[in-house]
Amino acid sequence: MLEILNSKTTSYEEIFNREAEEKTDLEIEKQVLEILREVRLRGDEALREYTLDFDGVKIENLLVSEDEIKDAIGRVDPYLLSVIEEAADNIRIFHEKQKRENFEVREKEGVILGQITLPIELAGIYVPGGSASYPSSVLMNAIPAKIAGVARIVMITPPGRDGTIADVILAAAKIAGIRDIYKVGGAHGIGALAYGTETIPRVDKITGPGNIYVATAKRLVFGQVSIDMIAGPSEILVVADESSRADYVAADMLSQAEHDSDASAILLTTSLSLAQGVALELEKQIPHLPRSETARESILRRGKIVLVDSLDQALEWSNRFAPEHLELCIERPFEWLGKVRNAGAVFLGNHVPEAIGDYFAGTNHILPTGGSARFSSPLSVEDFQKKTNYIYYKREALEKDKDKIVAFAESEGLHAHGKSVSIRFEKKDKTDE
Repeated sequence: MLEILNSKTTSYEEIFNREAEEKTDLEIEKQVLEILREVRLRGDEALREYTLDFDGVKIENLLVSEDEIKDAIGRVDPYLLSVIEEAADNIRIFHEKQKRENFEVREKEGVILGQITLPIELAGIYVPGGSASYPSSVLMNAIPAKIAGVARIVMITPPGRDGTIADVILAAAKIAGIRDIYKVGGAHGIGALAYGTETIPRVDKITGPGNIYVATAKRLVFGQVSIDMIAGPSEILVVADESSRADYVAADMLSQAEHDSDASAILLTTSLSLAQGVALELEKQIPHLPRSETARESILRRGKIVLVDSLDQALEWSNRFAPEHLELCIERPFEWLGKVRNAGAVFLGNHVPEAIGDYFAGTNHILPTGGSARFSSPLSVEDFQKKTNYIYYKREALEKDKDKIVAFAESEGLHAHGKSVSIRFEKKDKTDE
């Protein structure tokens, strides 16, 4: 049974040691560098070789055909198809609110400053596949890109042992409006998106979650292309009081523990009886899960139940941890929302399990992990946009500011910068424009 820790006798640092969790696996990095090098040099040939090595399947045509997509949709249960469509609508409604407007500033006579927001031209999205299917990840990546106005979206996902992509993945892609789908995954797939091959185009940005090899590849190609984030193991932190039910909280913790043995499921509670109840419920529920071995290992390695002095302390510790998912399973959760400083997503109340955000509510489930919620945000429409500033000065406006600009430039030792301004006023026959 999971031990109940007490904040009175055990410090935050003793309970949460992220430094040990974040050590880079240099052997994995070495392998990924070699994979990326081969993809860059040999393109599609390397992709086919790595797909055979890692996925156990020989792929001739990397591109998923229109017939394959059509046939896959026909095999998906109609009810599930309607659920995916409704989830897509919810995601669109929420993300439409994220669109930024262009703006101009005209506060000085003869001066116009402005910013225009433009979509990136080509986005590459990674969807985990092979032994598991994540149609939700298709929607969460593609819909914000579409709303941003991205002209072309390329999706890659690993094939199954039979060389096909799961029907539900292709159905979600169709609903999200993706046409270019390729049967490739792993670090080699990231390399294909970053460098381009004979078949797969080079993209401007790569988004989407993946395993440690995918995350490492994204980190290594950053700069060659943009990426959304370097996602680590999934996390849930539940702040709960005596109003919570132990079976609910345990189930919510296990919803993340089943992802990965490295996932973190944490409970901070002011109630000893709840802490004890959750510890018992974890033992009761784990054996009934199809992924019970993974869930148990996660709970034993990374699971925490901590008795805290107050909700204020719970929120303080939560903000230090900066979880991917934060559940406030407490009375009057909105009164405490203002104390949240660092979290990928917050779930308010005893009837809002994290799975709502994963699949259906409409917020994005691609969230910062590993404490990066301290400085980063969920995937959004803005991730698929870039901003360009513009400046216009009339001659008279530049003349008013020229000496200030020259002084600033020369203070940095950049005299040519200053000269580019002053030269415009050395002759009297300069035109206005």
